[in-house]
Order: sequence, then C-alpha cells, then structure tokens
Amino acid sequence: MEEKMSDIADLAGLKAWLAERRAIITDPARARNFGLTFPKGVLLLGVPGCGKSLCAKAVAREWSLPLLKLDPANLYNKYVGESEKNFKRAMSTAEKMAPVVLWIDELEKAFSASGGDEDAGLSARIFGTFLSWLQDRQGDVFVVATANDVAKLPPEFLRKGRFDEIFFVDLPDAEARSSLLSVHLKKRGQDPARFDLARLVGATDGFSGAEVEQSIVSGLYTAFSAKKELSSQILLDEIARTRPISQTMGDKIAWLREWSRDKTRSAH
Repeated sequence: MEEKMSDIADLAGLKAWLAERRAIITDPARARNFGLTFPKGVLLLGVPGCGKSLCAKAVAREWSLPLLKLDPANLYNKYVGESEKNFKRAMSTAEKMAPVVLWIDELEKAFSASGGDEDAGLSARIFGTFLSWLQDRQGDVFVVATANDVAKLPPEFLRKGRFDEIFFVDLPDAEARSSLLSVHLKKRGQDPARFDLARLVGATDGFSGAEVEQSIVSGLYTAFSAKKELSSQILLDEIARTRPISQTMGDKIAWLREWSRDKTRSAH
C-alpha cells in the first residue's frame, strides 16, 4: 500500500513546510522565474517509530516523483576503491532519474565505521564525497534523510546549507494519538466510532506511532484467535502488555529533546 500524507496523523509543521515546496515541483518554470531553485531536502531527527520513514515515502507520492532508497549496507565493499565507486554510481543514478526523491534511512549508520582504522578511513572518504555531492549535485534530487541516534551523526550534517531544514520528530501527543488510532483502525476495516478512543488515547501516553499501530495489530490477532470482534477492552489489554519506548529509552529521549531545542525546527 502506498503511503499518503493523510496516513501521517501528526507532523503538521513538517507537512506545511513540504506543502509550500510542492508548488516548485508542480510549476518549475514559474519557480525559476521567481528566483527559486529545486529544494535540497530535509533531515528528520528524533524518536524511532514516529513517522520519519513514512514521510519520505509520502513525499514522493504527494509530489508524484520516483522514490529511490539508498541502502548504506550495499555501498560498502571489501575491495579497495569499490565502495567509493558504488556510492558515486548511486548518486549518478539519482541525478539521471531527476526529478526524484532520495531517501536515506538512519543516516548515522551510513557514515559510522564498523570497526578498525580501515573502516574509519573508508567511512570518512565516502562521507566527504557525500558532503561534496550535497553541495554540488547535478540534477533535481530532493533528499529525505532520517536519523535516530544524533550522537553518532557527524556534526557537518547539521550545518546550514546541507539541507533546507532540520526537523525534530517527537512522540505523538494526545490529539495525534487519537488520529493515529482512527487512521490505523480504518486501515484495517474497523469503525473508530465503535471504540472508546478517549480511554485508548490515555492508555497510549508515551507510545510511538509504531507502538500505537502494533497494539491494534496485536489486538486483531487476539480477537481473530478468540473468534470475537475487536473491542476497546482487547486493545486496552494489549496496550497494558506493552512497554513503550518512552520507558525503555526515557533518558535518551529526554536528552534528545533538550539537544534539539535550539538546533532544529519542530515537525509538529
């Protein structure tokens, strides 16, 4: 199923920013005459499971552009020089397909060495090549990069000019969780009006979007196995059995929020 912006229940700030730039895609001649160039892209930082990757796919669909995903695992090669060639080949492919959306998931993993001086040197070389490409790319390539672990992200990525904007994606608030519950229930043929959304919203405080969705999926398995209809109580039981990311990674999330306060723009 192709993702749409309407599938993203939150992130109003990010969606508004993207909507403003959609006009450049749909009317490039007028944009050029107005002095605007094709947007460079966005870096999405924040809590895992809160819609960053979904955004990359939804942007491509909303803008009616092809989506390419750069998988860092496929870049690295044991033979000297091959990794750099793989990277340049990937970037060349993106430029040839332009206009295109290039999605780089978990950016920090792409440029962190897996061990040893050789790995560190290779990562540094590819990282340098990527920074140069970001600055001098030929072709309309909109980069959507996501990152969960800011501590491992090279600081050069955070400099103004690498990306058009850096957004912080936090856990969904009560309003967003209500929308998430409705979206995922409808997606699976359930009528949200049959459920006590207020109780479900309260019970999912501190849940990521992915955890809200998984609670519904688990509830459906339970109801199907018991030959019952999905109910609020079944969902509440599944929610109670879940240890959300706000508990398992509470200190890290608190640090991330503090770090992002004056370095990023809120996606909400």
